[in-house]
Amino acid sequence: MDTNKGSYISIDEYIALFPAEIQIKLQELRATIKTAAPEAVEKISYQMPAFAQNGILVYFAAYKNHIGFYPTGSGIEAFKNELSIYETSKGTVRFPIDKPLPLELINKIVKFRVSENLKRAELKYSKRK
Repeated sequence: MDTNKGSYISIDEYIALFPAEIQIKLQELRATIKTAAPEAVEKISYQMPAFAQNGILVYFAAYKNHIGFYPTGSGIEAFKNELSIYETSKGTVRFPIDKPLPLELINKIVKFRVSENLKRAELKYSKRK
C-alpha cells in the first residue's frame, strides 16, 4: 500500500489506490468526518486526505497495519482517555486495520476540532477590530 508511487489530487483518487476492504474503511472514515463537519472542505495536504474549516481539522491515511488519524495534538489530548486503547503520539492515533473504526469517537473528535478552529478564528477576527 505505497501511496507515494503516484500523485493524486482528490480524496477519491487516494482511496482508489487501496484494496476494496481498505476503501470501505476509508469511505466510512470520510463519511463520519463529513457528518461531523459538513462545512469542511476536502483537500489533499502533505499527500494525505485532509478536511479544513478555518484551518486544517484532521488528516487521515492508510498504512499496511493501521489507519492513521491526525486530529492535531489538542484533539489527542482532549480525548486521551477514550483513545488510551489505541497507539497514539503527539498528534496521531493509529486505528488497527483489522478492527472496526471507532466512528462515534471520531465524530466527537472532529466536532471538537471544528469548535476549536471556530474559536481560534473568532479570536483572530476580534483582535483585528
